[in-house]
Amino acid sequence: MQKYNPISKAIIQNLEKIVGVQNIFFDQETLNNYGHDETENLNYPPEVLVKPQNTLQVGKIMNLSSQNNIPVTPIGARTGLSGGSLCVSGGIGLSMEKFNKILKIDEDNLQVVVEPGVVTQTLQEEVAKKGLYYAPDPASKGSCFIGGNIAENSGGPRAVKYGVTKDFVLNIEVVLPSGEVINTGANTLKNSTGYNLTQLIVGSEGTLGIVTKATLKLLTLPKYNKLVLVAFNSALDACAAVSSIFKAGIVPSAMEFMDRLAVDFTIKHVDNAKLDMADEVEALLLIEVDGNNNEVLMSDLEKIIQVVEKHNCDQNILFAEDEAQKENLWFIRRRIGEAVKANSIYKEEDTVVPRFELPSLLAGVKTIGAHYGFQTVCYGHAGDGNLHVNIIKGELTYKQWNEELPKAIREIFQLTVDLGGTISGEHGIGYVQKRYMDIPFSKVELDLMRSIKKTFDPKNILNPNKMF
Repeated sequence: MQKYNPISKAIIQNLEKIVGVQNIFFDQETLNNYGHDETENLNYPPEVLVKPQNTLQVGKIMNLSSQNNIPVTPIGARTGLSGGSLCVSGGIGLSMEKFNKILKIDEDNLQVVVEPGVVTQTLQEEVAKKGLYYAPDPASKGSCFIGGNIAENSGGPRAVKYGVTKDFVLNIEVVLPSGEVINTGANTLKNSTGYNLTQLIVGSEGTLGIVTKATLKLLTLPKYNKLVLVAFNSALDACAAVSSIFKAGIVPSAMEFMDRLAVDFTIKHVDNAKLDMADEVEALLLIEVDGNNNEVLMSDLEKIIQVVEKHNCDQNILFAEDEAQKENLWFIRRRIGEAVKANSIYKEEDTVVPRFELPSLLAGVKTIGAHYGFQTVCYGHAGDGNLHVNIIKGELTYKQWNEELPKAIREIFQLTVDLGGTISGEHGIGYVQKRYMDIPFSKVELDLMRSIKKTFDPKNILNPNKMF
């Protein structure tokens, strides 16, 4: 592992000049708090936490760090699931929480300019007041930051119809590891001018530069949405129905898969999570359609019902009749991750395959789990083939957990790639998945990525020891 210089008193004094004494933190409680995200139970505190307030300050911090060989880890809302914001090399933890302004809502061009510390749901609610829509919709939308969404290329339930974060980012202001500031694109819907640096930064997990401002595309807010919950006695039938719905010409705004155990955990561990299910139900599909024509949406639902009936669904399909019922169903879906974490020590893998291969992926995951003796809780964005596989420690010994489980995860990822998929759909690689990057990528491809990292960050000070 690369060696870095410790943070000296002189460095602290320089940081104080840049951001002010009130924005630097050394106490262990604060450092521990900023040393974790939602990745398992990992904690890697920074040596010092700094909270800059503007782009100039970030540039000066990076320039100071570059000159003194000190690692810097950008820290957002700490909702990540791959350890991307963990300060695994110590150094400076750079919290972006004070970059929390929506700078401009451009109703004429359907764009918004935001700072990276804006909470995703806050942005959605503010543009909705003007009849506009920001579609990327991760489960942690009530707490995650736009900057983190850009870093991880976040998706969420509505990605199946509207796309993921990359499809909404037009232009980014970025501070490079040297402290220099660049703009990656243009505030236009088309841009064929030079290399696409915007899309290179999106999904780069804070390893190439620090986002300090972003221009995002908006849509008009759909007037109507309809939501149904369909139960299946076979999880494989539920997965098979997904592709058939699209082949019938329907593009839902969301299509979520939940196996029985995921819902049972949520009902058990999350207050106010309630749902009645027959004993034989093995999996559920939560399906939403949206648009501006009520009759078209009802027609789409009728076609969806016809499809799922051919895949042996339970005849008692639940139609959400009002907003309260819709909110309850989405509440259950969004709280599954929290419920799994409350139930047991676990690891979450973020697999994604072409949607037709979902049944094969699910069956393979269950077979691998049975072979290694662990239980899996599976759920995710079925509409775009994104299956979250939660591996439960249960009765496994710590030796099995630490020595055998990586072999099982490697088998799951190899299966995923063999099915035409890859090892992360939206959570990123970060710290915990980097050992598996040889599965989807050849040495040539990995070396090319490393060379890109070296071009942006020749001293390897920005979020080091992530992805590779």
